[in-house]
Amino acid sequence: MPARTHTRPHPATPGSVDIRLPWWALALPALAFVSLLLLILNPADAHAATGDPAVTHLVERVHEIVSR
Repeated sequence: MPARTHTRPHPATPGSVDIRLPWWALALPALAFVSLLLLILNPADAHAATGDPAVTHLVERVHEIVSR
């Protein structure tokens, strides 16, 4: 029994590209980026990190903003 093929409702125009991504194709990388960013900004794990105080204050401010 042959399978029916689905045709496009609109014919493809020359020179155009029809790309459709599922919702999770954008949500999963965004979720991974945010979770890795939160792991980096966790100051509890940065005991051995010594550096410029300005950078430390910047990271602390970003962590406060993200944690709200």
